[in-house]
Amino acid sequence: MPQYIFVYIGGEQPSDPAVAQKHFTRYQEWLSSLGDAVLSPAIPFKDTHTVHPDGRAQPGTTSAMSGLSVIKMPSMDAALKVAQSCPFLEINGTLEVSEMIEMSSQAN
Repeated sequence: MPQYIFVYIGGEQPSDPAVAQKHFTRYQEWLSSLGDAVLSPAIPFKDTHTVHPDGRAQPGTTSAMSGLSVIKMPSMDAALKVAQSCPFLEINGTLEVSEMIEMSSQAN
């Protein structure tokens, strides 16, 4: 079955702790509702550094990516339907959904 990566972009975390907890609970329920389809649940990013072509590394990011999940679904349409129900959208975040391509390993 194809695997899809859901990349979380942006999002505005609620400033009220009670609202933040309610959102987190909704998100956990959403993930749980997907059952075995979730291969790698929410992986938030922290302490991002950017490595440039000249090898220089510096703190910070050039994108608004805030995390990712890996989910198996029978088709892109099914993956998009799941993404459209994600509570991350409720905090003004967006999702990019891409089918992952399995790379074959070649022995040298």
